[in-house]
Amino acid sequence: MRRSSAKRRIARFSCPMPDETVPDEATARAIVESIADAVIFADPQGVIRAWNPAATAVFGFSADEAIGQSLDLIIPERLRAAHWTGFDRAMASGALRLAGRATLTRGIHKTGGRLYVEMSFAVVRSATGALLGAVAVARDVTAAQEARRAQSTPAVS
Repeated sequence: MRRSSAKRRIARFSCPMPDETVPDEATARAIVESIADAVIFADPQGVIRAWNPAATAVFGFSADEAIGQSLDLIIPERLRAAHWTGFDRAMASGALRLAGRATLTRGIHKTGGRLYVEMSFAVVRSATGALLGAVAVARDVTAAQEARRAQSTPAVS
């Protein structure tokens, strides 16, 4: 009996119906704080407003260091113009070219090191449809990318 009610709670959480409760803010925050992928939320001006512990693990900046800073904090200089063109287009249109698909890009670690980061993005709206900003979910894939590159580079004798 407990098992079936647990299944109902999980189903309700993953696909809320109009007459059922949605997780409260504390629960949603606990989920974001617990997942292994970096979660970064920026307002429509590109200022970081949320940064989970996994973002600290990936990029090296604490939440205190990152929140309130521009996304430029983690974007390599040579990619910034393209990033801001896409970001501004998404904020103006409310839509993303990648539509939630993950993409491989570069990022900057606090130490100045370059990272390969797999990221997916989404536009975030309020319950009334107002644009709140954008969220990125990221994971460091530097080791895997470097291993792939090493395998594809011919050995010099």
